[in-house]
Amino acid sequence: MEERNLIEEIKVNIIQGRINSEDEGFEDGLEGRPATVELIGEAMKENVDVKDLVISGLTAGMDTVGRNFESGKYLIPDMLASAEAVGAAMDILGPHLEKAGVESKGRFVIATVKGDLHDIGKNIVSIMLKGAGFDVVDLGTDVRAEKIIEAAEQHRPQFLGLSALLTTTMREMESVISMLAERGLRQDMKVLIGGAPTSRDFAAKIGADAHCADAFQAIEFTNSVCVG
Repeated sequence: MEERNLIEEIKVNIIQGRINSEDEGFEDGLEGRPATVELIGEAMKENVDVKDLVISGLTAGMDTVGRNFESGKYLIPDMLASAEAVGAAMDILGPHLEKAGVESKGRFVIATVKGDLHDIGKNIVSIMLKGAGFDVVDLGTDVRAEKIIEAAEQHRPQFLGLSALLTTTMREMESVISMLAERGLRQDMKVLIGGAPTSRDFAAKIGADAHCADAFQAIEFTNSVCVG
């Protein structure tokens, strides 16, 4: 099998949200055929360049998923399936990227704030950032401001992502940003917020650097900062 075909098949299976051969995908007739994990394994045996796999396979696939989501063709569960396929691929490729000397674009700490247990949006952002080349530290859900600050001090990330899906918990984001300033950490990182009740106006009000409605906006912002 030619190298470019393997990469293209991986891209297609990311778009289809297929992790392994048992997955059905969004179209008929795919069950039983090699999917993301099997194809990544084949690519490793063929010594396909890992950077090409990430950029032309995973990232390109998620670019299509993003367009499908924005057009309404895909819903959140569809996007999550594709993101999980990327996550499975990155679990395999991560060590190979390090060995190949592929540098991380930057470190990103992410958390759902205290009192909020919702994690679907956060998980999608986390997985997609890994696929985009970032070193992601996911603190989980219901995370106290103090723990987020401790992680910021420990990892010194370029980016901090805060998620909330409840109006009763979104104010925790402001507490985290205030504590960052008190500890002298605020100027060293960009703070991104997201979640249904948040908005660009709210982000500006609490001093965040960006409001991201979805994972694709988060990646667009982080990439613009890295390039800039």
